[in-house]
Amino acid sequence: MPSASLLFQANLDEHLQLFQQLAALTPDVNEAGRRIAAALAQGGKLLLCGNGGSAADAQHIASELTGRFIHERRPLAGIALTTDSSALTCIGNDYAFDEIFARQLRALGRSGDVLIGISTSGNSANVVRAAHAARELGISFIGLLGRDGGALKPLSDVAIVVPSAVTARIQEAHILIGHTLCGLIEQELGLT
Repeated sequence: MPSASLLFQANLDEHLQLFQQLAALTPDVNEAGRRIAAALAQGGKLLLCGNGGSAADAQHIASELTGRFIHERRPLAGIALTTDSSALTCIGNDYAFDEIFARQLRALGRSGDVLIGISTSGNSANVVRAAHAARELGISFIGLLGRDGGALKPLSDVAIVVPSAVTARIQEAHILIGHTLCGLIEQELGLT
């Protein structure tokens, strides 16, 4: 078993190697930021979903919009579909865990909104169902994905695929991308 200092260095090396490749995602990140800003400018909202660490990332990004990211500004409509434990357990119990995001989206989403589905594998069944629901409702779907993009890549209007098979590194890249999207939204809306 490697010592803590060796493990940290190995993780740091892997992180830096991945992050050097992320510039290739710039066009997709910029397009996602433009789409979200346009939806918000027209009175729409950003909805987000994901499981586990990706659920935490969904909440983090939503809070940067409703609170403040860098500068003092008006709150922006960001909703994480991961936060209502009563809705999650009701839908999971009465229907299926695979329906927890799609059913909330059908209740809360409207044509012109944007949904970010976060999945390090690109294959999370409940996020896939939410992507299908988004398409039915006229909601733009942005996949914040990993590995090869999985089943969510072809369902995405914009697919941002972090080129790694290591979940921890993908999640580290996802939060950088999420922060960048928040900054782009503020810029596009003239709030910086």
